[in-house]
Amino acid sequence: MLQAKDLSLTYDGKCILCDINFSIDDIIRPGMQQGQVVSLIGRSGIGKTQLFRILSGLQKPDTGQILVREGKPWSMRPVHAGDMGVIFQNYYQFGWRTVGQSLKLAAHQNKALAGHEQDAILDYAAQFELSDVLKRYPKQLSGGQQQRVSIIQQLLKGSDFLLLDEPFSGLDVCVLDKVVNLLLQVSVSHEFKTLIIVSHDIATAVAISDTVFILGKKVGKKGSTIVRSIDLMERGLAWQKEVRREKAFMETLEEIKGYL
Repeated sequence: MLQAKDLSLTYDGKCILCDINFSIDDIIRPGMQQGQVVSLIGRSGIGKTQLFRILSGLQKPDTGQILVREGKPWSMRPVHAGDMGVIFQNYYQFGWRTVGQSLKLAAHQNKALAGHEQDAILDYAAQFELSDVLKRYPKQLSGGQQQRVSIIQQLLKGSDFLLLDEPFSGLDVCVLDKVVNLLLQVSVSHEFKTLIIVSHDIATAVAISDTVFILGKKVGKKGSTIVRSIDLMERGLAWQKEVRREKAFMETLEEIKGYL
């Protein structure tokens, strides 16, 4: 689905990212349609934001490239800005449009919703508990509400790739569960649907993912790189509602913290 190949990035002579290589594969799950949910985890200042922007096509690396899958029969091509639905941590909204107007603009970009845009908007708004704010402007919303609007906007656009920066921050416990459940529903809506999550909430990110990539430092390397990948499917930790109760889940969290 995606390949990060030999990425490096330097700012003012300082190496930020060095020799980044990883791939996201098309998951075949017997008996059901399954997309991919991948988490990218690293401590603050390690270069997650820069890698996030490179993955989205919004920033060019000094070397290497991001390749994404397209077409039938499929082929790989360089990523371009706009290929991914991107949800930034600052939840940028059009301040002069109501929530409903912004969502309608997003829905009209998805040909699969043609003629049913309003139905999709109302359905998502209900699921995210935003039905009563559709006529409000962004400045009239709380941070958590703005975040949920941003998520809905990208879901409505219908991109195969959804790139999320800290999607679980600013959410209370009840809303967090709803967002997690909805993202899981999105992941099984199509075999090619691919969610890439960048988060400090290690437990929630691991609970929702099938694969984890850890961004850190290697001895002898000046920049950050992928120091470990964890296949949660191999460990029997993917696609389980009660995964947080598993001993292997807690052991995996401790393992990840050891790399951070």
